[in-house]
Amino acid sequence: MILFLKNLLFTLLVPGTMGVFVPLLLSRVRHPAEGPVLLFSCVLLALGGIIYAWCVWDFASYGRGTPAPIDAPKKLVVHGLYRYVRNPMYLGVLTVLLGWVVIFGGRTLTVYACCVGICFHLFVVFYEERRLRKQFGSEYVDYCMKVGRWLPRFRCPRTG
Repeated sequence: MILFLKNLLFTLLVPGTMGVFVPLLLSRVRHPAEGPVLLFSCVLLALGGIIYAWCVWDFASYGRGTPAPIDAPKKLVVHGLYRYVRNPMYLGVLTVLLGWVVIFGGRTLTVYACCVGICFHLFVVFYEERRLRKQFGSEYVDYCMKVGRWLPRFRCPRTG
């Protein structure tokens, strides 16, 4: 139960602020899209939320930790969406931000989403990957060789 509460608190404070509160604040004077564009943006918002929730579930159930760096998983999480990309949780948040960009449009929200994406990349490269390499050693290095950071790696079947 404590692990659930820690994950919920982190989700509300960090991704909740970055992915919901700030975008709504930045777009408060804009009118939302209508019709099919509104529907598409709702799909993006839901998809991003599902991706994030799935990753948090894997962090808690398999890794026995949270997305917060101060209470990170104790085991390297390579299950679920982590089989395809190393950072699906960040991709979930970026998908939510893309949903807000589609629903409200506007340069400010687009620039904000791009800045968040750049910050995610820098955090992953300069902090998270180094920490994981130190914590999990060759297990993490092997994982990195098999799974792409942001995009899945598709391998051609060997012939002959």
